[in-house]
Order: sequence, then C-alpha cells, then structure tokens
Amino acid sequence: MQTRVKPICQIVGIDGNVFVIIGRVAATLKEVGQREEAREFTARAFKATSYNAVLAMLSEYVDVC
Repeated sequence: MQTRVKPICQIVGIDGNVFVIIGRVAATLKEVGQREEAREFTARAFKATSYNAVLAMLSEYVDVC
C-alpha cells in the first residue's frame, strides 16, 4: 500500500476567509500532482457545516505552515 505524502500548505498570514483557504489547499494539492485529492477536498469542504470543520479537514490533506 502506497502512503500519500501530504504537501506543505502556507495558510498562516493569508486572508482567513474559508473560500480563500479552500482555494489555497486545492491549489497546493494540484501543484504536487494530487488533482483527485484536490477535487475530493473541495467537495468535502463545501459540504462542511462550519469553518472549524474545514480547518480540521484540511489537515487530512496538507501539512499547514
């Protein structure tokens, strides 16, 4: 079984708007060739019920700095 490497995503210091964060995470995933993960994250994030849920979810896909 192959383990997916989580890319580092810079979200500290950017606009805290949830849509900006979703876009940054998706762009980071796409930059490292994880297009399917970017689509999956975006779909899940738009179904999330809160800002905190999106923040918790993004750590499943990227390492935040």
